[in-house]
Amino acid sequence: MGKLTNLISGLAGAVVLNILHESLKNKDSGMPRIDRMGEEALQKSLGYLGTGIEDQHNLYLATLAGDIAGNAVYYSLIGGRNSLIWPKAITLGLAAGIGAVTLPKPMGLDPKPIARNEKATALTIAYYLTGALATAAVLKLFNKHL
Repeated sequence: MGKLTNLISGLAGAVVLNILHESLKNKDSGMPRIDRMGEEALQKSLGYLGTGIEDQHNLYLATLAGDIAGNAVYYSLIGGRNSLIWPKAITLGLAAGIGAVTLPKPMGLDPKPIARNEKATALTIAYYLTGALATAAVLKLFNKHL
């Protein structure tokens, strides 16, 4: 499988992750808010450059675009040898989810939007795993038809 196939598959997984999060984030107050974590990270990064995004809607859109692009590239790493796609998807999906809930605090970010309770923590990990599994499924479809 080529790099373009891997990237397209990674994009599919990133879109699944974001649709899942966006669809459920307002279901109740215990849901993970990955968007808020991303907004804080983006504003903090831009702050180091002496700038920021004032408009909340533009901040949301920039964060969403960055999240999809970053996750697409990350999930594209699942591609490669066909026999390893599922183990790589599970490993990378769990690594992304666990990293999402454990790394914010050491990075100077507020972990509460995604790890404020057991439900949010578990769902955050599940979302990232689901995106990785979606990537693997698309890779398998490409492999079947190429």
